[in-house]
Amino acid sequence: MMADASMERLFVGADWDFATIQRIHDACEKIAIGELGLDVYPNQIEIITAEQMLDVYSSIGMPLFYKHWSFGKHFAHHEAFYRKGLRGLAYEIVINSSPCISYLMEENTATMQALVIAHAAFGHNHFFKNNYLFKLWTDAEGILDYLNFAKSYIARCEERYGHAAVERTLDAAHALMSHGVHRYAGKKTPDLRDEEKRERERREYDEKIFNDLWRTIPVGAGKKMPDLDLERRRSLAGLPQENILYFLEKMAPRLKSWQREIIRIVRHVAQYFYPQSQTKVMNEGTATYVHYRIMTRLHELGGISDGDFLEFLKSHTNVVFQPTFNDQRYSGLNPYAIGFAMMQDIERIVTRPKDEDRQWFPEIAGTGDTMAVLRDLWANYRDESFVSQFLSPHLMRKMRMFQLTDDPEEEEGLRVAAIHDERGYRRIRRELARQYDVGWIDPHIEIVDVDLAGDRRLLLKHTVLNGALLEDMDAKRVLQHLADLWSYDVLMQEVDRSGTVLRDHLVHPRASALAA
Repeated sequence: MMADASMERLFVGADWDFATIQRIHDACEKIAIGELGLDVYPNQIEIITAEQMLDVYSSIGMPLFYKHWSFGKHFAHHEAFYRKGLRGLAYEIVINSSPCISYLMEENTATMQALVIAHAAFGHNHFFKNNYLFKLWTDAEGILDYLNFAKSYIARCEERYGHAAVERTLDAAHALMSHGVHRYAGKKTPDLRDEEKRERERREYDEKIFNDLWRTIPVGAGKKMPDLDLERRRSLAGLPQENILYFLEKMAPRLKSWQREIIRIVRHVAQYFYPQSQTKVMNEGTATYVHYRIMTRLHELGGISDGDFLEFLKSHTNVVFQPTFNDQRYSGLNPYAIGFAMMQDIERIVTRPKDEDRQWFPEIAGTGDTMAVLRDLWANYRDESFVSQFLSPHLMRKMRMFQLTDDPEEEEGLRVAAIHDERGYRRIRRELARQYDVGWIDPHIEIVDVDLAGDRRLLLKHTVLNGALLEDMDAKRVLQHLADLWSYDVLMQEVDRSGTVLRDHLVHPRASALAA
């Protein structure tokens, strides 16, 4: 911590102008970088209206995004609730890009602008730049250029092939979006700026080799390729494959080149968001802890008044509020609440450890440098590993955590499975961490076989965990989109860990569903 020194008041009252925003940013930057040791992308701050904030909400928080009917539906839904006073808006939205773009609402007071700059422009910004998942899976330098390319490409497709054909392709790709990511990092880091060049090269190659005579070559029963054994057939098709969009982009026999490019665009966007689904607690916990440290320091230095600080504390308290299990507002653990509580608890363990902390966390207990420990955790963990290793017995007691099991095969029904003892702490921590493990909470579905020389039926397997089958109607609707993209029958089998088939879903493609 730097020695105390006064600073001039950053603002007086609720009103602000762009000069005020610049002063606030510079003061926050001095603390974030000089005192907390944060490492951030350059900041770009945009001031937008409430309606523009609703618009950004609706397009999953991305600027320069292509048009789709679902975004308009989300806009109408959010706007209706907002106008009726049934739902507030986020004070900000931040984009993982370089420069890091933070959208601030013009309706915010000066105090709230300071809060969201500290939260987004420095807290989230540092996490985006330094966490290993974002380094592996996202291209912050190229995402804005790629979104601009995607928007213009899809607009050109709409002009050339018609809105209906493009919309059907987007609908199908969006339905499969959560199954359009590579879950294991390859040797090559993403380079989205190169994608536009590669699309142009693919188009030029297709035009060069195009020959209309290929349409007249007979296919089907009269043309039979040599029979291949199952393993050889799967190997040639790159199976098993859990990235369904990638498989369709490469192997779907009837897709046009522009449809493959749209699937590729949706797949890249899905991959961009993949780390965010695994770091909700850590990302929000980091940003909340950073804004709390920065705002507290601004108050200590005289940059904001007592009244401003009370306004900040009121908003901060609302953000980290955790309803109890019997509260009507309860909907699970608030990621802001658990994330911020864990960051503060780690600060306590590093600076004021008890004997219990030294036993559970010998590597960090009493080391004294809070920010060095936190920066290391922010860089090298995701929610599942962070909770499984750093949720302390002290915090479990403070938040009154225990575990209930509801096994339908047990006669007694609800049963308290873990309480506040040595074994209980470890079980609570393990079970809570599992709730953030994408391998546990996302259905494990993969394409396992297709006979391209035969009936071309696509076979998928869903490995069922904990007896949780897919919701029947939703599964059939998504499989219908898959069948329409594939253009042939799709069969999905739900199997248990022993390989026993529990349920089958067979879907036929709709006639000319994706015809241009």
